[in-house]
This record gives sequence, structure tokens and C-alpha cells, in this order.
Amino acid sequence: MADLSINLAGIQAPNPFWLASAPPTNTGYQVQRAFEAGWGGAVWKTLGEPIINTSSRFAAVHFNGQRVAGFNNIELITDRPLEVNLKEIAETKKRFPDRALVASLMVEPVREKWHEIVKRVEAVGVDGLELNFGCPHGMAERGMGAASGQQPDLVEVQTYWVKEVAETPVIVKLTPNITDITVVARHAVRGGADAVSMINTINSLAGVDIHTWNTIPHVGGKGAHGGYCGPAVKPIALNMVAECARKAEIGVPISGMGGVSSWQDAVEFMLMGATGVQVCTAAMHHGFRIVEEMIDGLNRYLDDKGITSVMELVGKSVPRYSDWGDLDLNYQVTARINQDHCIHCNKCHIACEDTSHQCIDLLTDDLGQSYVQVREEDCVGCNLCSIVCPAEGAIDMIEVGSGLEPMTWNERQRLLGALHTNSSEAGVL
Repeated sequence: MADLSINLAGIQAPNPFWLASAPPTNTGYQVQRAFEAGWGGAVWKTLGEPIINTSSRFAAVHFNGQRVAGFNNIELITDRPLEVNLKEIAETKKRFPDRALVASLMVEPVREKWHEIVKRVEAVGVDGLELNFGCPHGMAERGMGAASGQQPDLVEVQTYWVKEVAETPVIVKLTPNITDITVVARHAVRGGADAVSMINTINSLAGVDIHTWNTIPHVGGKGAHGGYCGPAVKPIALNMVAECARKAEIGVPISGMGGVSSWQDAVEFMLMGATGVQVCTAAMHHGFRIVEEMIDGLNRYLDDKGITSVMELVGKSVPRYSDWGDLDLNYQVTARINQDHCIHCNKCHIACEDTSHQCIDLLTDDLGQSYVQVREEDCVGCNLCSIVCPAEGAIDMIEVGSGLEPMTWNERQRLLGALHTNSSEAGVL
């Protein structure tokens, strides 16, 4: 089998599957159970001044029969004394010396407070530190979490304060609640971050009970925004990981998270630049033993690909991720319907006729049976028909030659600019 071990900025782990800093890593009991199940690492639930959590704090978005398509919470950092957490961290690391054990930290933006907690936490043997600059609720109202993470200069200086005393690798956890996550990532690196992790949860309100008019969740009839995670946020997280991975000026390892629920998700994150992944919602939904399937699936995938180390995946798809202006405008695909697999639901025709480009005809054969057919010369290759089709293999998107040389929008603009310049010069002459 392939080697699943990873090295994230000097932090070794036997596999890329870590538990994220969250309810599943709140106690030594939980983290040790997770390690027994096979998790390669864990980021301990954020340490700092203990808080008081609300009663009623989780909510979920269920969609089209799928439970927990998205997950919302208004839970805060640890509600247990620092001394208790440190004792359990030491015990856990002693029992599982080969697992990555990272402490998530959050304190006020005061240099002395950062120095104090870093020294105390490192003294019990953690492998690294993760600075929580992402929590969007509760702590942000106290000037921490996302309130710090949304200010690049504050991220930089606090990272610098930590690096002044830290003896283990420092990971900076970034908030997605910002216009451009790469800006904050760059500032974290300027402050000395050894790695970045992303994404923390997204500002959200899970829903409103239309019978009682209370928010979901509510605390005694009142609600507040929380953090959104789970499968629904994966595309957002994947994009942010990719954006940071393709910026040379960032150039540090990435710990990816946000909707990772399977080994396939992990492979996607790693291909887009993550060295490893962190998991929370999937573990809360299905329990710690889901990691067994993740490990088995990843092993089979690497073996099938002839890959000897999972680290070979890291960043392989990053060169393929670019800006819209660099896409070939002359590349063309068209929809093609396989009548042997079509179930004649006509959803492709309806979607194309009502909301796309009216290039799928509803026809009748000699026996009076209806069927759908694409007018390929009018198809723009938008993919909508294949997306709405419920029958596997009924619609394929086929690459067709346009007969034209590749041409991007950026190249077109440069060409037009050159022609304009040449025309102007010719006019002057």
C-alpha cells in the first residue's frame, strides 16, 4: 500500500485525516477515541479564557432527503479550565506519540497574553499551534476570532508575537468571511506563519421556524448568526484553498477543511494544494469510525493510480486553476444524448427550453414514441442538461473541434490593443 504519512510544515502524521478544532476534540477522552479509530491527527478545541456556552447551539440544513447537507453552530471555544485541557493534552500525546496533536489558541490581541498561552501549551508536548482567527460568532464580539482575522495587519502582528516565543510550527487559521482570503494569508506569512489552515465557518442563519417565528437555533426565543460548515461549504473552501495555493507569495503548506466528508473530498483538497485535511461535521454526523473508510478508500485510490506516497498528490491540479481571462474561448463541448440510457423524463428539454439555449428538441419517432435530441450546431456546451439529468450515462458532454486556434480573452485584448497601437502609429505616419 502507498505511504499515507504527511509532513505539514514539520508536523508529522501517519495519514492526512485530522479532526478539526471543534466539539469532537473538546476532551482527551474524545481525541483518544478518535486516535484509536485511526485519525492521523487532531486540533484540540480552541483554548483560551473559558466561556459559557448557550443551551441550544446547533442546527442543520437538510436538503432533498439528505440529512445535514449543511451544519450551523453558535458554540464557542472551550468552556473548561486551561489546566484541565493541558493535563489531558499531555496524557493524550503520551498515549499516541505518533499522532499529530495541535493546539488551537485564541486570546485577546495582547502580546503578553499570546506569549503566556503559547509557553504553557508547548510545555505539555503539542506538535504545533493553530491560531484561531476565524470564529465568526461570540468571540468576534469580544474582539477575537474573525474580528482579528478580518484585519490583515492584526493577523500579521499577532502571528509575529506568537513566533517570538513558539518552538513548534505555527498554523494560522483563516476566516472565509472576507473579500479576499489571499490578502490575509499573505499577512500571516509576513508574520512568520509556517502554514495556514482554511476555512473556518461562514456567517450564517440556519433557518426560521415558520410556525413559531423563532430562529433556528434559538435561545429562549432569540437567535444570532452562527458558523456554517458541512458538505454545502466544500466548493467555497476548495476555491479558497486553490487561490492561496496558486499564489507564490504565500508559499506555505495548507491544511484544508470545509465539507470534507470522504476520501474523495480529501483527494480534491490535496490536488488543489492542501497537504492534509481537517474534518468536523462528517465526524459529528457519523462518528469517528468514518476514518476507516477514508483510509481504505485513499489507499485503494493511490494503488490504482500507481502512486507510492500521498504527498505526491499535493498541488497537482493547481497549475490547471487560473483566471477566467485565461480560458480558451474557442474550446467547445456539446451535449450528446444516449437513447439507450434515456428514461424519457424530458427534464433536459425543459431545462434547456426554459432556462438555457433552446437546443434540445422534443421529437416523435415513427412508432409515436417521444424522444429528445440535441441540435449540436446550436448547443453552447453549458452542461445544464447533464446536470439535471437523473439517469446515469444518458447525457455526455463531448469535446468537439471548433477549427479555431486557442484564444483567451486576455490574449484577445492584447491583440486588439496591439492592432489599435499599430493603426494609430500608421495614422500618424
